[in-house]
Amino acid sequence: MSSVPVAVVTGSNKGIGFAIVQALCKQFPGDVYLTARDPGRGQEAVAKLQKEGLHPLFHQLDIDDLQSIRALRDFLKEKYGGLNVLVNNAGIAFKVHDTTPFAVQAEVTLKTNFFGTRNICTELLPLMKPYGKVVNVSSMASSSALGRCSQELQQKFRSDTITEDELVGLMNKFVEDTKNSVHEKEGWPNTAYGVSKIGVTVLSRIQARMLNEKRKGDHILLNACCPGWVKTDRAGPQATKSPDEGAETPVYLALLPSNADGPHGQFVSDKTVQPW
Repeated sequence: MSSVPVAVVTGSNKGIGFAIVQALCKQFPGDVYLTARDPGRGQEAVAKLQKEGLHPLFHQLDIDDLQSIRALRDFLKEKYGGLNVLVNNAGIAFKVHDTTPFAVQAEVTLKTNFFGTRNICTELLPLMKPYGKVVNVSSMASSSALGRCSQELQQKFRSDTITEDELVGLMNKFVEDTKNSVHEKEGWPNTAYGVSKIGVTVLSRIQARMLNEKRKGDHILLNACCPGWVKTDRAGPQATKSPDEGAETPVYLALLPSNADGPHGQFVSDKTVQPW
């Protein structure tokens, strides 16, 4: 079993994920895994970084597929005995003018961004080694969507005692409410992406609390972050940040020094803790 530290970045064959892998290859003292659903695209991305003299490794990962997640889990357990850094970057967003019915957008977006991310965490968090770092890439869209929720929903999402099961119930309710065309009446904002990222931010707060309760002595730091508005396939060319700039905050959180006791359970943007 290798004693080399290991970092994994989900959804990293392009965009912000690719830039995160690139930065970690330069700064992280261990093996860095670029992951992608499509092995061809993943290998292509690895080859691109190898041309720059970097040495990422590849592992297939589709966060919508539990078998794929578990294959990665078993591989990490067997080869490294665990995991040191996990960056949950994989996610999807429909374009603003997409004509797909909103209920379909809601279901598809939450399936990947919230439920896929949660499945990764369920399988991989138990593998986190002491002093490990977990970064869940969320978005400022989560706070703006939170501000557009009803007072009742805001209260639930800001609660320091909300459980993972309650959060899952709320995320499922949003999808059901969109199918029944009552989501606005029920206090939800009109953004599937924003709600999916509320889920990621709140999940991160819950996970950090659980780590404090169950593994306090392991000094694992877990945070959600917003990379900013980044020029990617998703945001388009009018966005203000390059992928490298978008990678800065996730990489900063992934490489917090082992003697750092925070941030933990926070929502971080531009390396700064944001109010939730």
